[in-house]
Amino acid sequence: MIDIPADLPADLVPLSWLRGVWEGTGVIDYVVGEERLRGEFAHRVSFSHDGSDALGYSATAVLIGDGDGAEFAEGDPRRVPLVAETGFWRLTRPLGAADAGPGLLPPTAPAPARTADDVEALRNSADGFDIEASIVHADGVCELYLGQVRGPRIDLATDAVVRAAGAKDYLAATRMYGLVDGHLLWAWDIAALGAELGSHASARLQKVQ
Repeated sequence: MIDIPADLPADLVPLSWLRGVWEGTGVIDYVVGEERLRGEFAHRVSFSHDGSDALGYSATAVLIGDGDGAEFAEGDPRRVPLVAETGFWRLTRPLGAADAGPGLLPPTAPAPARTADDVEALRNSADGFDIEASIVHADGVCELYLGQVRGPRIDLATDAVVRAAGAKDYLAATRMYGLVDGHLLWAWDIAALGAELGSHASARLQKVQ
């Protein structure tokens, strides 16, 4: 049986270890045709809670090195922003009359407080919980990930990717997050620019807030 922190809805308890601001560095290594794209980046990730049954997510990354040992100092034109993302992470469960939406529509039935037993009923056959994450990139890409959280590990894969007309080719992705020795380890595989799904970036982050 899970324990419920007093400041969280029951449905967010399996994701509670993500909460906070994490910072660190990572590496990029992705092959497109005959070209190998490499680099080092500074990464900042935030998981926050606003009272709903979803965690708010935001992340930014800045290129700080070429991957071969050269570092880009502040003011170096090669030190460029790489990504800005925002979104929401939540446990997968059917929404009903007691839930708001779609849009601004209010609930049409009373919403009894959900309990630990309600969350336990969502546990899957792998002894984890199915989750969904919707993530929007500043460059015109929108992703819907489906996956699971099992203890201090999360595995996600895109169920849908939507791109604006001017966005670069980006077809699919997987992400993995794990809590190891107090650090958030993270890996992101992508299928983009004509290349198949493959290793793209990874990082090690430390909680700063």
